[in-house]
Amino acid sequence: MDKIQAINPQRILWCCEEQGLSLEQLSREVGIALATLESAMQGEDVLSINQLRKIASQFNRGMLFFLEHGPVNEAKVHSAQFRTITNQKPELSPKLTAFVERIERQRQVYISLLEDLGEEVETAWYPIDFKLDPRNVKQAAYAVRRWLGLVDGMELSELRRAVESKGILVFISNGYKGQWQIAKENPIRGFSLYYPSFPTITIKKQKTEGPQAFTMMHELAHLLLHKDSFIDDEDDFFSYQGKEKAANEFAGNVLVPDEQLGQLDLNNFPGKDVVAYDSYLQSYCRRWCVSTEVILRRMLNEGLLLRESYQAYRQWKQSLPPPKETGGGSRYRYKEPIRIFGEPFVHTVLNALHGKQITLARASTYLDNLKIKDLRRLEETHVHI
Repeated sequence: MDKIQAINPQRILWCCEEQGLSLEQLSREVGIALATLESAMQGEDVLSINQLRKIASQFNRGMLFFLEHGPVNEAKVHSAQFRTITNQKPELSPKLTAFVERIERQRQVYISLLEDLGEEVETAWYPIDFKLDPRNVKQAAYAVRRWLGLVDGMELSELRRAVESKGILVFISNGYKGQWQIAKENPIRGFSLYYPSFPTITIKKQKTEGPQAFTMMHELAHLLLHKDSFIDDEDDFFSYQGKEKAANEFAGNVLVPDEQLGQLDLNNFPGKDVVAYDSYLQSYCRRWCVSTEVILRRMLNEGLLLRESYQAYRQWKQSLPPPKETGGGSRYRYKEPIRIFGEPFVHTVLNALHGKQITLARASTYLDNLKIKDLRRLEETHVHI
């Protein structure tokens, strides 16, 4: 097989450093002999097209990237949105930064497919009549709640659809190992990438819907109130200062406005018995798609709960062992792209496939490398999504 000439080895090394991989680790990841890679690093023409394709896929780059002369210009390689969030959290793991870039590429795929389908892609998503004041978070939250059309009793999927209907892409990381997973041990809970059109919100999958709904509204606050890209770890969701405090208050008021908070039966609230909080608030949590934590913080902010009671609940909750992991099967593999990428993205890919804008193989690539049989099953349920 013919070998590719003039591969730039410095670009392979730069990508390795970006992902924290040694040459030996890269060899194992892509299935190319270490001796071959070492020869390529010496400038020898030893890599085939298929081998370079594997390397490009590993680093989420096009093959031409490795044929360009000169060093990498990071200002061109990384978007302003990417640089913003990596500056906020310089300690981000290589896997997570690769995940952020992968989200950016999915957004570009979505826009490109919309263009191919003759859809408008330059429409601004931010409502022109909005004059949200970050200093008046409650008022802003009520305006956004009306804008989204939220009502009591909505589940996460319905809340997500309300946000997506405004031209915002919402991604939820996969719960299983793969290129769309945020590792359980990683403290990052979500991030938002601000664009004039089709901004994105990415949520780390968690065991219950409440924390995911709160993360989504927290990131929506950054897009609407702060008009910038943000990345948030677990500590940011308990912050009492600056923009993170505003985002937390916004999310709490969007999900649990005053009229819903007024439905609480405070006469029978367990008070100092913090162990009973979860069971007492369980029905409210299900109806509002929130965690006990969110209701307690709303109560705290409205003067309905003592701070020492709130802190005692948090201490008790943190003392509990983590819940056991539940396994998943391949039975519903065909549903995973909708969970990860959202309905607008999946619909657009399938519409492009049906319109012969893309091949079946390309559609599979865009939908988390879904096997053909699973993709066909997804197509069958497309009209019912």
